[in-house]
Amino acid sequence: MSQFASVNQEACIACGACNSAAPDIFDLDYNGIAGVIYEGDKNRGITAIGEELLEELQEAFESCPTHCIQLATAAFA
Repeated sequence: MSQFASVNQEACIACGACNSAAPDIFDLDYNGIAGVIYEGDKNRGITAIGEELLEELQEAFESCPTHCIQLATAAFA
């Protein structure tokens, strides 16, 4: 089953946990706020995360202290 991800950037506290767990999926902007970068998604939640990265995605989701990572089985847009 496909997984799509985005970050509620207003809730992000710039801790970097998601980027540490899944650097191919998440990156931090110049303020340290996380966003989805996978395959050029630009935090829109429209790109299915590759199956080979789903374990890292789950680890990032579970490690986020503010629960700002949003997961879905369909694209957000």
